[in-house]
Amino acid sequence: MAIIERSDDTLRLRATLASIAPGTALRDGLERILRGRTGALIVLGYDKTVESIATGGFTLDVPFTATGLRELAKMDGAIIVDSELTRIHQAAVHLMPDHTIPSEETGTRHRTADRVAKQTGFPVISVSQSMQIIAAYVGETRHVLEDVAQILSRANQALATLERYKLRLDEVSSTLSALEIEDLVTVRDVAVVAQRLEMVTRIAREIEDYVLELGTDGRLLSLQLEELITGVDIERELVIRDYLPTGRRAKTPEDVLTRLENLSPTELVDPAAVAKALGLGASEHLDGAVAPRGFRLLAKVPRLPSSVVERLVGHFGTLQKLLSAGIDDLQDVEGVGELRARSVREGLSRLAESSILERYV
Repeated sequence: MAIIERSDDTLRLRATLASIAPGTALRDGLERILRGRTGALIVLGYDKTVESIATGGFTLDVPFTATGLRELAKMDGAIIVDSELTRIHQAAVHLMPDHTIPSEETGTRHRTADRVAKQTGFPVISVSQSMQIIAAYVGETRHVLEDVAQILSRANQALATLERYKLRLDEVSSTLSALEIEDLVTVRDVAVVAQRLEMVTRIAREIEDYVLELGTDGRLLSLQLEELITGVDIERELVIRDYLPTGRRAKTPEDVLTRLENLSPTELVDPAAVAKALGLGASEHLDGAVAPRGFRLLAKVPRLPSSVVERLVGHFGTLQKLLSAGIDDLQDVEGVGELRARSVREGLSRLAESSILERYV
């Protein structure tokens, strides 16, 4: 269900959070340790680097279990498990990471966890005996696990916000369709739709992170999110492809998506900044007319393969030429026979009628 590509560090953190989410054996073990008020330091991976900084302790090589993790945490020292969380390699280990690695942590256990994570590249989990918190160290990132009730509360607030934004997105998207059919689209109209699509995407990404942290407790939230954002990522790409400027310095759809993603929250609420990211000019061009190629509306025609959509757009060039094309004209396109030509003609006519009715009735 991922919507936006993540950086490597973010992906590693997400993978770690998934492994310690409610419903997993590791989370069960961590909560047992927390309730037992013993504290723990757990390295989620084992290789020569980890071996080189680990001294003392016991070599176990036994299957990983939540109860086993809890019992081993009663001893001083760190616990080392494999990255698949299937076996416990060592326990009661003294870790000696490079002391020159910078760390802002003050407690001995947390500082060691921070440095080990940075030196080895493996996630390290620290359970604080005094503060009663679980912290995950992944590379340069420290993430403190929160209570499920708190995460659910924030997730539900975000979901309510997403519902409002999605409703507004549907409105501006319908308006854009009607304007496209009437050949009255301006840069501002396109920027507003792209703006709303990006806003919905960002809120959805935040909720995705909550779902990940909630584990089995986030199943209902995941279903609600899936229902709300179905088709949003496709719509983003189609809008960009419909209005992507041509020329020697033309950007690819991927480049434009990246530029939109890199807009700050302040820039995102400014249609001029969004238009610039789309490659459609700055504020003085917002009322300028633009013509769609037809990708968005053709995607709404039932049972029309994407390869045929590409050839239709390539042949006619603009949506207006597609709308005015007769059945014989459509049959001139490779892969479009008489039946498909009639289907396209009737599909576009129905879309044109319904879009205009929605706007004016």
